[in-house]
Amino acid sequence: MATRPKKQSMNFRRLRCFHAVATDGGFTPAARALGIGQPSVTTHVKSLEEEFGVELFIRHGHQVELTGLGRTLLGVTNRIFSLEGEAIELLTEASGLRTGELRIGAIGPSQVTEMILAYGHRYPDVDLSVSLGNSQEVLTRVLDFRDDVGIVPQVGDDSRLHSVPYSRNEIVLLVRSDHPWAERGEVRIQDLDGQRFVLREVGSSTRSTFEAALDKAGVEIRAVLAIGSREAVREAVATGLGIGIALEDESLSDERLRPLRISNADIHLQPHVVCLTERQTSPLIMAFFNVVTELHSDP
Repeated sequence: MATRPKKQSMNFRRLRCFHAVATDGGFTPAARALGIGQPSVTTHVKSLEEEFGVELFIRHGHQVELTGLGRTLLGVTNRIFSLEGEAIELLTEASGLRTGELRIGAIGPSQVTEMILAYGHRYPDVDLSVSLGNSQEVLTRVLDFRDDVGIVPQVGDDSRLHSVPYSRNEIVLLVRSDHPWAERGEVRIQDLDGQRFVLREVGSSTRSTFEAALDKAGVEIRAVLAIGSREAVREAVATGLGIGIALEDESLSDERLRPLRISNADIHLQPHVVCLTERQTSPLIMAFFNVVTELHSDP
């Protein structure tokens, strides 16, 4: 009778060291994050590679780079240690405490400030961190377990994500204070035909929604520049490169600029708060969604 091969076991200390090196960018910062000596981290990672006969990092002096296998394994360890965190949250909550860390992704500070204030007031012992990026970057960080929740201008039909709508955000124009339209307050979408525009980068939901409205109206603009941040768009408009677009809650007071509404076109985004479907019952994430729902339901 043939014997079954012995099942390979996993040394999670070695795996944790690998994860720390991969996420912190090197053996020295990983050692600091784990609170152990660098030689120990090096030994654990080397032992993991030797045990399975694989290469997880390419070493360049003090610099390290993940191999293809290493990048794949990082996706697994992201899930493993995320679930470990959820287990700690669950047991902590059962003991009557609410502590831990919640990582939030957003496209801008204005999108998340109200939620953070409300959540922080209710759960002051939870550490909150915020990362900023465009819509695609925020969604990618949530899908990769690098952020727990994300706030994005809109979300498509994706079964991997649980989402709830939050408020409504109109897209407005930004012009220089000396622009001929500066004192008008609003313009028609047809007025934009042939105008010079400074836009966000491809992948920006604000840009794609605005361009869809232009196509529907048969309006063609001159896109003279694409920039990867809303702050850079504001500066480009202030220097006279063209008209900009922004979400209404991002059109902060700036004496150099004037916001304009588009009177005859409904151009808006419906922000959503999202998390991985499989993580929606995580105590800290569920508490965040409860806060968002209460904020959204307030008159």
